[in-house]
Amino acid sequence: MLTLKSTLTALLIATASSFTVSSAFASTKYPLTIENCGAQVSFQKAPERAIGLGQNSAEILLLLGLQDKMAGTAFWPSKVLPQLAEANAKVKLLSVEFPTFESILAENPDFVAAALPSLVGPSSKVAKREDFDKVGVPTYLSPSTCLSTKEVKDQYGSRAQLWSMDLLYKEIDELSQIFDVGDRGQALIADFKAREAKLRSSVSKDGKSLSYVFWFSSPSPSADAYLGGKNAASGFIADVLGGRNAVTAEAEWPTLGWESIIAANPDVIVVANLDRNRWELDKPEAKIRFLTTDPAVSQITAVKNKAMVVMDGQAMNPTVRTIYGAEQVAEQLKALGLLK
Repeated sequence: MLTLKSTLTALLIATASSFTVSSAFASTKYPLTIENCGAQVSFQKAPERAIGLGQNSAEILLLLGLQDKMAGTAFWPSKVLPQLAEANAKVKLLSVEFPTFESILAENPDFVAAALPSLVGPSSKVAKREDFDKVGVPTYLSPSTCLSTKEVKDQYGSRAQLWSMDLLYKEIDELSQIFDVGDRGQALIADFKAREAKLRSSVSKDGKSLSYVFWFSSPSPSADAYLGGKNAASGFIADVLGGRNAVTAEAEWPTLGWESIIAANPDVIVVANLDRNRWELDKPEAKIRFLTTDPAVSQITAVKNKAMVVMDGQAMNPTVRTIYGAEQVAEQLKALGLLK
């Protein structure tokens, strides 16, 4: 599993429950108003009963040491980071899948941080943002997932420019302001910046620029594959490693048939490891078995060269895990001799 190697972050997590904001970072002045995905969200004081709706939102709150301010979490494609397991155990789990609006309100929340538009967006399976507004519960949607649905008619939308960690830093910074733990937010951001810089500098610029396909999952081998889009977190990972995403669709999560994937002929196929087990192909071993046994798919360059690597599926979302996923891929490709 993933590890937090940074001494700074390890110290942050270990001491989060007793952390006091130093004078180095100004305390939040309330009332606080933040513009978030086209909405104005106001806070009279720091939340006391927050819901982490979606894995990324929950893990950011836990990384900020806010488990005692959390009334619940829901929607977990993967298990919590091992380093956060103890803190997470203190927080009520509403559901690993989509919770009901009623189950959230039953916890008497005073704030909901959501990772995806499918959780609080216009076509949410849980509730719309205005539904929370009506009961006086402010909501915050991850800036990384505030995407236009004008060109792509699904709830995840499309991204015209490559995602960068700057959007993650904005999310961490704003959540830390909301909870008046600014120093914790800046420490976490500093750690992520250092990890990205180290990874970029460790990849040789003289090697071949590899093309990648990031396969999240599929309902069945005969169904289209859910892939990381050109400018999504997957594209960011390819860029960090000096390569490119072989998928050219600007949709955040395009679905492609295997004929199109064969035509793209990537050098590397990154398969997601998911703990949810919604479909058989959530499992990486099932994905690799299909790739290597299907008569047509097995002829893709990546498959013939055994350039198939496994990555935490949650890292394919634009989240705190994305840079860890890039580290996972880099380590495996270096072991295969495909990355210098």
